[in-house]
Amino acid sequence: MNCNLQRLDGPVRGNGKIIQELESVFRGAGWNVLKVIWGAGWDELLARDVDGVLVAKMNATLDGEWQRYAIESGAYIREHFFGPDPRLRKLVDHLSDDQLRALPRGGHDYKKVYAAYKAASETTGAPTVILAKTVKGWALGSTVEGRNATHSIKKLSHDQIIEFRDRLQLTDQIPDAVIDADAPPFYRPPADSPEALYLAQRRSELGGPLPSRSLEIRRPLTLPDPTVYEEFAKGSGTQAVSTTMAFTRLLRGLCRAEEFGPRVVPIIPDEARTFGMEVLFRELGIYASQGQLYEPVDHELLISYVESKSGQLLEEGITEAGSLASFTAAGTSYATRGVPMVPFFTLYSMFGFQRVGDLIWAAADAQAKGFIIGATAGRTTLLGEGLQHQDGHSLVLASTVPTCQAYDPAFAYELATIVECGLQRMYGGPNGAGESVFYYLTAYNENQIMPVRPEHVTNDDIMSGLYKWADAPADLEVKATIVFSGTMNRGALEAQTALAARGIGAELWSATSYKRLREDALTVERWNRLHPTQTPRVAQVTDQLGNAPGPIVAVTDFMKAVPDQIAPYVPKRFVSLGTDGFGRSDTREALRRFFEVDAANIEIAVLSALAADGVIEASVVASAIDEHGIDTESLDPFRR
Repeated sequence: MNCNLQRLDGPVRGNGKIIQELESVFRGAGWNVLKVIWGAGWDELLARDVDGVLVAKMNATLDGEWQRYAIESGAYIREHFFGPDPRLRKLVDHLSDDQLRALPRGGHDYKKVYAAYKAASETTGAPTVILAKTVKGWALGSTVEGRNATHSIKKLSHDQIIEFRDRLQLTDQIPDAVIDADAPPFYRPPADSPEALYLAQRRSELGGPLPSRSLEIRRPLTLPDPTVYEEFAKGSGTQAVSTTMAFTRLLRGLCRAEEFGPRVVPIIPDEARTFGMEVLFRELGIYASQGQLYEPVDHELLISYVESKSGQLLEEGITEAGSLASFTAAGTSYATRGVPMVPFFTLYSMFGFQRVGDLIWAAADAQAKGFIIGATAGRTTLLGEGLQHQDGHSLVLASTVPTCQAYDPAFAYELATIVECGLQRMYGGPNGAGESVFYYLTAYNENQIMPVRPEHVTNDDIMSGLYKWADAPADLEVKATIVFSGTMNRGALEAQTALAARGIGAELWSATSYKRLREDALTVERWNRLHPTQTPRVAQVTDQLGNAPGPIVAVTDFMKAVPDQIAPYVPKRFVSLGTDGFGRSDTREALRRFFEVDAANIEIAVLSALAADGVIEASVVASAIDEHGIDTESLDPFRR
């Protein structure tokens, strides 16, 4: 660890000592700790420190003071560090001010750093950390190194470049005449120089040039037989289930799949029982390096908490960050180990992108693969848990990650199809390579009768992000279109029935991925911009909703910003209904009325859009508002 004592704005522990703090943390965790604090220039002084006054002064000096000494003159160091104690001053009487100024920190002494690495490589039985004390901006000159502003200095002046060159002892190689403050020269040692030969030799011994990313798959992944997905296309019959329950059943089937199952890595921070996934405890076992050294309180139950050295399920405790680390390790194993693994990280959707978005971005940058399941999704679907738990924006945050394939399935067959096609895309390429993307799927805890997959719906329809789910009732002249996603399908269906009673036929469309639709539209938009002389292409969403009847009303259990991603590409009136604002503790019915996404508000939105298009009278809208008891003078939900 490079301990230069500085943050971006100032010292890490100006009133303390960060190296000692880190040492205690690592030693407490059982690590071997090596400290490289003082360079060789201090060795002679320490050898003469028979009274221990120098060591005592070193230990008493705060990091903020050490930072100050790094930028001060030798005279200042003599007076303030060595001066107060005559025994210390006598230790350095033979040294000039320049020599005091040059006393090095250990991290800049290559011999001592090498000795530490050598000792670390020979240590067995415990991991080793090397704490090397350095000066931030070392060798960049007296006006840069050790300064609070060091991190913000992006360009060196002419004099600073001269000082930098002199510190690196490159005066002969880079004479003053070739230095230009606006375009400083790059120096590369000749290929036959000792420096270049040494670097080439070391790189050869370390395995060749960098960077490189090996994608040699040593143990190819066999995808599960398609029969594992078939039951979800048949619906749930008379049993009401949630998409979270459907996912749990699918995950069990995938883990049981021969050859494929052992490669599945189920990860849950600590909410398996909330998600109804405790059935996996006994079947898969919870991984524990020591096994289970106790008998759990629920040992007599079929769903007892079973830990095992051979457990497959990772229960990381209440730490989304730790769980995301496991996801990243499993999701990149295809490249780091040549062994593709398939992580399924299931978490409270509110605690995903909001808590560990930076780590998700890092996983994406590392080209991780796998599935993140945002369970108990939706701002109104997770009832009674208030603003801390009710998620209405993870899909907004997911839209910012380039490799994230974000889907909001409404039905079990949609969820199963996304997993099936996602596995094929990530792991079904030549030799099991596939594309380096990952999937974010929402899963809800609201039970409903899962419908049979309509015969006209294909896998491509579901994966494309949008498809027509149901025609409008026949023989109705006034038409409109309702687009739903997630659990909003039920309100959309109720609104369709209510509108039919008013003589209005509404088609129902399922939007599985607004992110997918937007990205397709952006690609088309760019192609058209760069090919002005060719026939313009038409985005999928423009073609589909442009040919759908009447105005378009899109309803989601997430913020309006989610469906608004496609608004610029819909060539007709487009109205978004969503759950902008903080969550609240209440029933689903009350929450959906509050956020204006229930069937009544969907119906009113359709009527309002039709009136704005001049298709129906405004009085029809006003009458519906009265019938449903809508408070027209209340504030927007996000302001309440």
